Order: sequence, then C-alpha cells, then structure tokens
Amino acid sequence: MTHFRQTAILATIAAALIAGATTANAQTTVITREPVQTETIITERPLQLTPVQRRTVYRTIVRERVQTAPPTVEYRVGMRVPRTAPLYVMPETVAVEVPAIKTYKYMMVNNRVVLVDPATSEVVEEIVD
Repeated sequence: MTHFRQTAILATIAAALIAGATTANAQTTVITREPVQTETIITERPLQLTPVQRRTVYRTIVRERVQTAPPTVEYRVGMRVPRTAPLYVMPETVAVEVPAIKTYKYMMVNNRVVLVDPATSEVVEEIVD
C-alpha cells in the first residue's frame, strides 16, 4: 500500500468518525421549561374602606347630583358593568380625603354609590348611606 493510499483511507475513516459524532450530537435534544406560576386567587375585596371613609365618599358623591343608572340591573361586587353605563370621575375632594379610591370611577344606582375599576369595568365596592 502506498503512503498516499493509507492517508486516503485514514482520512476517510476520520471523516466517517466525525460525521458519526456530529449525527449523534444532532440527535441529543435538551428541553428546558419555564417555571409555571399559579394564579393567586384574592378572596377579599380589593378595596377596604373604613365606615368614616364610606360615609365621606357617599355624602360627597350624592352632592354631585349625577345622572343615576337605570335600576334594571342590581350591581354587586365582582360584576362587570356594561361599557354604556354612565361612569364618572371621582371628585377631587373625595380623592384627597380617601386616596384609595382616586383611580376608581363611580355611578349611582338605587341611591347607592357603585365604585368601578375603569381598567376592568368591574364593581369593586358598593356604598350606601
């Protein structure tokens, strides 16, 4: 066997080994998964007002004399109000005295103040006198 032929055979064997190693590496698959976060369920109301704060909110808003929503629907905490419901911006006087409600909107239904989260259209609190 000539030296050229031995070199060609060794080169062929080396190429076959490298190809086999590459194929084996290509078959190895690593799967990583992101941790799954579970949804937290809030069992309490997102807005907690003291009796004094509730009275302040109710009395200030009643003086605003806004249009009341039709009493055909009884809104409860957690319900979504329709996009057509008349929602009003919180009066500045109430927002200063009770900062927790500054971002909410409100409507009057059956002599009740209904506080609504404008981002979700969800009722967060009902306030009666």
